[in-house]
Amino acid sequence: MFVPQGVYLISVYGPEKRAIESSQTESTIIGPHDAFNESLDTNLSIIRRRVKSSRLKAKQFEVGEIFKTKVSLLYLDEIANMDFVNRMSERIQSIEYSGVFDGSMLLQLIEDFPSTIFPLFLTSERPDVAISKLNEGRVVVIMDQSPSVIVGPTTVFEFFTSPDDYYSRWAVGTFLRLLRYIAFVLTLTLTSFYVAITTYHYEMIPQDLLASMSESRSRVPFPPVLEALLMETTLELLREAGARLPSKIGQTIGIVGGIVIGTAAVDAGFTSNILIIAVAMSAIASFVIPSYTMSGSIRLIRFALIILSGMLGNFGFIFGLGLVIIHLSKLTSLGAPYTLPLAPIKPSDWKDTFFRGPFWMFSKRPKQSRTPNEITNKMKK
Repeated sequence: MFVPQGVYLISVYGPEKRAIESSQTESTIIGPHDAFNESLDTNLSIIRRRVKSSRLKAKQFEVGEIFKTKVSLLYLDEIANMDFVNRMSERIQSIEYSGVFDGSMLLQLIEDFPSTIFPLFLTSERPDVAISKLNEGRVVVIMDQSPSVIVGPTTVFEFFTSPDDYYSRWAVGTFLRLLRYIAFVLTLTLTSFYVAITTYHYEMIPQDLLASMSESRSRVPFPPVLEALLMETTLELLREAGARLPSKIGQTIGIVGGIVIGTAAVDAGFTSNILIIAVAMSAIASFVIPSYTMSGSIRLIRFALIILSGMLGNFGFIFGLGLVIIHLSKLTSLGAPYTLPLAPIKPSDWKDTFFRGPFWMFSKRPKQSRTPNEITNKMKK
């Protein structure tokens, strides 16, 4: 740029980037439909457009020894707990890795318990989710080349919430949230419970159902545990094949493959029709869970529970569930309890955990955020 006072060299470099589109993994019916993309500058501008406040602060970092990638840590001043901000900053700065190419890789390098199968940080492609978490006093990490942001600290119950809960009427949002918890119980326990009762505890089956179940299993040459593992593995193969193929072909493979294989397996005496129903219900229930990462963790636990139920019956089933609960109880996210507000018990936060209360009830921020400013507004009932 030539001006009377001199000549200035200005960088106008602007790499190609994907346009702002709707989220492919967190689709909603009501509410905004824009989503983050792989550009850090674009994602920051999306958040700044929504948060018109001087409280919004950003710390800049670079991760990767060879492939250096920009990372921004966002928080609201005087609302976020600075212990969480400093702890997240230290973990990002301590990363020693040749290259970090996505936020999903980054969060695995900064988790409290890297060996756990449960996600300890919430990831989202939706700007409205990131803004709501900032307002609650949490920290948000945006990474260049990644379309998802990282939110911490988080609880296990946040993986069962959806933006639709807040955009719908509170009664509808509560119903949908309770439905997800029911789906979680079904997808985790239904198949393993079937294995336990058909292997060791036939006395638990009602007499009206016992005759049809015995007839259905009379042609099956495998024990229930092997039968269930084979069907669950087949379902996972269909799920993976449908995800890797083009969308239209993948949907066809999933539907046609499931119907053809299920019908042929029952006709050939390879499996019982009741197990097909149990496996199908477990699969449908797993799709209700909004978080893909949490759904994958639950599927792994389901395989372990099936094996324990086949070995020890109801004792193995209850023992496996106890191990899961104990493991969840010791997990933390940025040092905050992962099972809050259930353990430790914080009844004041239940209004936005197991239920979706009316907005006039949200006068205080969640206890897990440990915010120095608990009051969110001055609205009265």
